[in-house]
Amino acid sequence: VQLQASGGGLVQPGGSLRLSCAASERIFSIRAMGWYRQAPGKQRELVARITSGDSTNYADSAKGRFTISRDNAKNTVNLLMNSLKLEDTAVYYCNAEAGIAVYWGKGTLVTVSS
Repeated sequence: VQLQASGGGLVQPGGSLRLSCAASERIFSIRAMGWYRQAPGKQRELVARITSGDSTNYADSAKGRFTISRDNAKNTVNLLMNSLKLEDTAVYYCNAEAGIAVYWGKGTLVTVSS
């Protein structure tokens, strides 16, 4: 599975961004997909995850602000990020769990700055 992430950029605090992850194959065959992020000097962490059954889980820092969704017709998984904070600045990575394998896309940079 190849993953292509897009939608990063520069946004002011309180603003919104929508990240998209396009998969190279039909995503309903993928057990789960998620978004992770890695800030400078920190470990990569889970932001949000959605399963093939549409169950979702979020990091505490993302709850109430971020929404993950999947579009099976377009083979994409999206992350809508609202009320962005300075601490949301990071490289965001898309991930897919298929069978026993885990795939990663190249990251997309999100910078929250005034």
